Amino acid sequence: MRLAVTDRCNLRCFYCMPEEGINYLPKSKLLTYEEMLRIVGILATMGISKVRITGGEPFVRHNLTDFLYQLKAIDGIQEINLTTNGVLTGQYIKALQDIGIRNINLSLDTLDPQRFFEITRRNEFDKVYKTLFDLLDADFYVKLNAVVMEGKNTDDLIPLAELTKNYPVGVRFIEEMPFNGAGANYPILHWNQRRILATLQEAYPHLQKITDSPSSTSANYQIPGYQGTVGIIAAFSRTFCGTCNRIRMTAQGELKTCLYDEGGLSIRDLVRSGMSDEQLKDVFAQAFRSRAKDGFEAEQRRSNRVTESMTTIGG
Repeated sequence: MRLAVTDRCNLRCFYCMPEEGINYLPKSKLLTYEEMLRIVGILATMGISKVRITGGEPFVRHNLTDFLYQLKAIDGIQEINLTTNGVLTGQYIKALQDIGIRNINLSLDTLDPQRFFEITRRNEFDKVYKTLFDLLDADFYVKLNAVVMEGKNTDDLIPLAELTKNYPVGVRFIEEMPFNGAGANYPILHWNQRRILATLQEAYPHLQKITDSPSSTSANYQIPGYQGTVGIIAAFSRTFCGTCNRIRMTAQGELKTCLYDEGGLSIRDLVRSGMSDEQLKDVFAQAFRSRAKDGFEAEQRRSNRVTESMTTIGG
């Protein structure tokens, strides 16, 4: 389960939202922590054992670590992971260790400060870069997520891959998607999974395919002699849909069984209407049974084209 705890973010990455930002929802429209805990508790009885906390940026929501302590205590939840942009994360490293969180996905699309500013529209590179190494020093397993964007950061593919030489980090290159809040679709994606892989193979002719974990969204590789791994997430090509076992809950309590579906099922409203746990289980079960077979079918079922911002649907 990917659980978004907020739709707010302290960066303005152009592939995620417009420069002026989005119209954030009032607090009353967001799930409360208590509602999130109840929802996760119900889903845990249905087989959910792993929760990834997303946003927006999770750490902009107050009292997040207190919530994470309570989340970890839910019977059946075996693992909690977190996706962050790293701007505020450093101050919470000790708390995350105490909670037992060991896996962090850190968004970092470039190792060049000027390109970072151009992509994020914020001058926060030094904080994020320091957070990367602070997390590694604290023995977190870090996956570094980089969205590959033509004309923006393709020169960073090899420098980012080189991080895996001396550090046990998983660098994952992600195909760009249309969830930027502007309704921009890509009939032709110039930097798709094949081109990303070809670029890596040209630089590293002996690049080795390694075994992917069950339900992995990334195809993973290792450069011989390097400590870490590199992966490619075909988020636009959607080649991993057949093994996907993920669901999403947006910050406003909307259930999405696929990143590309239109959503529309408000679990928040059902919770606030007084539904019992058993009734909510039935709602979830029906939604899971009717999920699209893949992201293309989910997109075809939509009544309108993609216009939402990634920050509103959980990263």
